[in-house]
Amino acid sequence: MITIEDFQKVEIRAGKILSAERVTETDKLLKLSVDLGEEMPRQIISGIAAHFPDPMTLVGLTCAFAANLEPRTIRGLESQGMILAASNTEGAFSLLILKDVPPGTKVK
Repeated sequence: MITIEDFQKVEIRAGKILSAERVTETDKLLKLSVDLGEEMPRQIISGIAAHFPDPMTLVGLTCAFAANLEPRTIRGLESQGMILAASNTEGAFSLLILKDVPPGTKVK
């Protein structure tokens, strides 16, 4: 269990996916360019490629992202956040898709 104070440290924001492409020489990774309502889009590296055979289907979606994670290098690419998703042991998978909110909106 964590405290509410611990949970409040995570900054979850709406982000519009501007582009999505496979990371070469991997089966699991996608490179996303995401508008989080900031001056420049962020690069997010995510292990969701198996769920999106055509990464272009992600372009234009507004999803929930953890925006205040420390950047991490994955396969030589800097990831500046994390897309949020849900899955279960039976293989069901879903992104947390947001409607009618602009990029950068805080999720509460």
